This record gives sequence, structure tokens and C-alpha cells, in this order.
Amino acid sequence: GSRAGIWRLQRLLEARGVPVTVFAGAVALERNPQVAAWLRDSEHEICSHGWRWEEVWKLSREEERAHIAAAVASFEATCGRRPRGWYCRYGPSVHTRDLLVEEGGFEYDADAYNDDLPYFVQAGGKPHLVVPYTFTYNDARFVAGTGYGSPADFLDNLRRGFDQLWDEGASAPRMMSIGLHPRLVGQASRAHALAEFLDHARAKGAVWFATRLDIARWWQAHH
Repeated sequence: GSRAGIWRLQRLLEARGVPVTVFAGAVALERNPQVAAWLRDSEHEICSHGWRWEEVWKLSREEERAHIAAAVASFEATCGRRPRGWYCRYGPSVHTRDLLVEEGGFEYDADAYNDDLPYFVQAGGKPHLVVPYTFTYNDARFVAGTGYGSPADFLDNLRRGFDQLWDEGASAPRMMSIGLHPRLVGQASRAHALAEFLDHARAKGAVWFATRLDIARWWQAHH
């Protein structure tokens, strides 16, 4: 993924002018300076996937606070800017949202799978925006034991979901989150299916390919 798949996705996405949100572990970018340099010079969003891959609910509140601060400092060093979003690798703790508000600078988190659209919760005594994620349109299903058997299955699922949301979007906002992993969809045959889907969506015309931060800021402005 970090040697070949990431660059295949870079070429595919940027050739089509599609910005993405990169869920990145801070330590992972420290160990992949070429990827960090690309992100630093791009318009893609960096969303913190944690300081490193860890089960944050096993940390004390003080330890988790320290790891959030360490992640922010790490991203600033490797990518030249801090993350504005947060998405825990293995799910949040009962303290995570309060700590994000306490740290400051975070405009949303993606630690939810329970809705089609963003919504507000109270965290740290303030309104805090959640931009839900999904495993429905996610290449992880290639290795989950059930789900996609082939790139054609992946493409079919994406296209059917998009077409339904497009129809519903005639009367209300709709959001589609597509989860990609360079080590999975970065394989050539799967990347081909992704490219075919993006071309299908682009052909509709009035489709907004947005980062999660773009969506968060739109939601803050309109709701």
C-alpha cells in the first residue's frame, strides 16, 4: 500500500480532480516521509487516524489526552498543518469527544456509523459535529470474509448506492462516503473498478466531490 498502491490512487484521483480525506496515523506518516511530503503539497485533507494504531479505550483519560496532543504535533511537523478531523483506528473511548473539544482546533469527528448525514452532539459542553463514516461502500469488504468477491462486485455496489442517493438528492442533501485503503483498492484490478465508478459519478455533472472537512464546514454554515 505505502510503496505502490498509494501512488496508483494518487494518479487516479488527481487525474480526475477528486480531493480526498486521508485517514492517517501520525506515526505512519513519520515513517513514510514521501507520502507526508505529497500530502503537505496537495489540497487533500489530513484527518487524524490517531497518534498510532491503538485501542484508545484502554488508555487513561490523561494518556489519551497526551496522545491526541502528540498526534497534532506530529502532523504539524510532517505535513505542515494540523488535522481538523479525527477518526479513531479502533473506535473512540468515552472520553474522546470531550478531549477533542478540550484540545481545540477540531471541526468534526467521523467516529460514527449511525446516520446518512452529519449531526451535532454535545461534547465538552459545546456543540460538536459528527460526520458519519460507513463500511457499506468500503474496500475493506474485500478481506472481511463476506462482501466483495471481485472488483466488479465493488463497482456494482458503489454504482447502485450512488444512483439511489442521486435520485433521493432531488429533494434533500445526500452524502456518500467511500472508504479506500491503498493496500486493497490500490491493486490494479480494483483501482480500475474505482476509476470506472468515479467516471460514472462525474458524468452526472452536479456531483460535489468533497473532503470531510469541506462537508463539515458546509454543514456548520447551513445548519
